Amino acid sequence: MITKGLDGCLFIYPTPVWEKLAEKLGSLPLGEKKMRQFVRLMLAGAIESDVDRQGRVLIPNYLSEYAALKKDAVIIGLYDRLEVWEEKEWVKSRNAAEKEKDTVAEELGRLGIY
Repeated sequence: MITKGLDGCLFIYPTPVWEKLAEKLGSLPLGEKKMRQFVRLMLAGAIESDVDRQGRVLIPNYLSEYAALKKDAVIIGLYDRLEVWEEKEWVKSRNAAEKEKDTVAEELGRLGIY
């Protein structure tokens, strides 16, 4: 499943992970406007896509436009999903994360995660 992600990228989920996420999103309180908007962002534009014989995934135009995909895209593998970024935006995001890594590591350490 491909959907609009956060920070201007696309998220690609395997079907079983997507089904669990969609169920959680569907259970969010409808009375809260921000929750409704987020659920719409994630669910309304989601599309099931297959990999073709050459290992390619077709990304619809509306998702390509959302992520500002042009000539070069970067695919980032994460725990339970892939992210598809326009290359220049990925470099900006990665550089910003690298600048904050020590601060984030300290916060994670306080939470007992790192």
